[in-house]
Amino acid sequence: MKPFLALAASLLAISTAAPAWAEHHDGADTLRERLPQDEVVYFVLPDRFENGDPSNDLGGLPADRLKSGFDPAHKGFYHGGDLKGLIARLDYIQGMGVTAIWFAPIFKNKPVQGPKGDESSGYHGYWVTDFTQVDPHFGTNDDFRTFVDAAHARGIKVYMDIITNHTADVIRYAEDQYQYRSKADYPYSTRGGPDGAPINSGFAGDKDPSAENWAKLTDPSFAYTPVVPASEKDVKVPAWLNDPIYYHNRGDSFWIGESSVYGDFVGLDDLATEHPRVVSGMIEIFGDWIDRYGIDGFRIDTAKHVNPEFWQAFVPAMLERAEAKGIPNFHIFGEIAYQSPDAIINARVMAESGLPYALDMGFAAAAQQVASGKQSPRVMAEFLEQDAIYPGGAKTATGLPTFLGNHDFGRFSMFVKQNAPDADADELLARVMLGHAMMFTLRGVPTVYYGDEQGFVSDGNDQLAREDMFPSKVAVYNDNTLLGTDATTAESNFDTSHPLYRQIAELSKARTGSAALRRGLTTIRNFDHEGPGLLAVERHDADSGERVLLAYNTSGKAITRNVEIDYRATSVSTLLGDCPAAPAAPGTITLTLPPYGYAACALHTTEND
Repeated sequence: MKPFLALAASLLAISTAAPAWAEHHDGADTLRERLPQDEVVYFVLPDRFENGDPSNDLGGLPADRLKSGFDPAHKGFYHGGDLKGLIARLDYIQGMGVTAIWFAPIFKNKPVQGPKGDESSGYHGYWVTDFTQVDPHFGTNDDFRTFVDAAHARGIKVYMDIITNHTADVIRYAEDQYQYRSKADYPYSTRGGPDGAPINSGFAGDKDPSAENWAKLTDPSFAYTPVVPASEKDVKVPAWLNDPIYYHNRGDSFWIGESSVYGDFVGLDDLATEHPRVVSGMIEIFGDWIDRYGIDGFRIDTAKHVNPEFWQAFVPAMLERAEAKGIPNFHIFGEIAYQSPDAIINARVMAESGLPYALDMGFAAAAQQVASGKQSPRVMAEFLEQDAIYPGGAKTATGLPTFLGNHDFGRFSMFVKQNAPDADADELLARVMLGHAMMFTLRGVPTVYYGDEQGFVSDGNDQLAREDMFPSKVAVYNDNTLLGTDATTAESNFDTSHPLYRQIAELSKARTGSAALRRGLTTIRNFDHEGPGLLAVERHDADSGERVLLAYNTSGKAITRNVEIDYRATSVSTLLGDCPAAPAAPGTITLTLPPYGYAACALHTTEND
């Protein structure tokens, strides 16, 4: 048997019982005490996970797919998953060692929107009309309370996905044009351009945050003339969201410069987040979810498309609200989208905005390139060496949620296939497992995208990467060849014996049992500069004194290599893989890694023996 197949087979014997973490963190008090760095996160789209209540499939709307948004055979419509389905599968989720569930927005959405003939539904949750209510396709607010309580009873935190940048596409423009119009060409002070009729007399510009200044902005037609169809004039909740004055109304963003903040996100109504009423309104909305349900964190959608001053007010308000609710370690992380193995963009936006954490896009890009063998381990080493540039330094990097693929970019397995086009199924599985090992043991908070643990392989990004876990009726999902199984997405995919599910359970157990793997800072020890090969890093948690050496082989050949370690290490124990019992000499260890193998070796020194 090939070495990497032996690894996969051995994982089938691993128990899926509750992880060691649960033995020491089994109540509300200890759940609250855990730091963001301590979590293992599972990200799920409720609509695509499990259908626990078919009676809500239509969301209380007529059966017409263009009214209800329900069409389980179409990749862009509701499929029937809901909160009751999530509750029913908590055993499955917990079996992987998951300690926090992040789910796509569950707020009430506009059921269907888009150009005629190319409509799709709000199954993903990002077209919100009512920020106070669970979408009827997913259940009720009482169902949400039941879900939160059930998760908390298991020691699992709940992270909501929230949006402050935009609402559903309701506002149209009388001009029937949607190209972005800049503040220079269409200032707040005149209608239709610099030579137009004066409006908003006395308005001092959007950099003046005072309520007195914004009270003078009374005419929103400076760039386009907003028009709301009569059937939708009161559709948004809270009611203040129905007033066009609280939107930019400048047309579609082209993603850079001014339009990145002031433009409509693919046509969605872009909120004027500089407006003090919008700031206070969003604080009221999302603070209320904390107050009512005691949730544990927010993932913030499209965070970089909101002005920094908004976050500087919003984040402290949410942390204060959580603290008052008895939630001292509320985890807030923003989406700052890019696809390159660097930390600069994340660090810059975090520094400008005051966002405490962000999804680690750079890690995903580095892992996709390195674990697939497309780039040398140097790419990951150089990426990790940038940790010091984050606000607060390298310690901040330990709280960044890391991921391999997601619902926007596509699944990790897809990137591995693209980057290693000659790999057979066994090598693909081994490389995907290697990527998961990197995510769970390198710094950051590992975030598993639902379905990855069942070997799902997307055909692309967005709708093509949002497969059903329950039996799917979507042809472009069901023709995919999954990794590590003979199953297809036409079947129910909650197999706790799947090699990736078992591996994730093992990695979770190792991580949650090691302070160094959860909170340790990183020292690069060794990496190959060209071609696939070795990456080795050491992580040290100063509070506990724990040290762990991590090593990964991205090549198809076994590697034996001497690796530098802390000079004081006198003995070694194995957390993952195969580690020697002792250093080869003071300050060095000899490691042998199989093809696509990895190891986590606890280093025992005089400070932690």
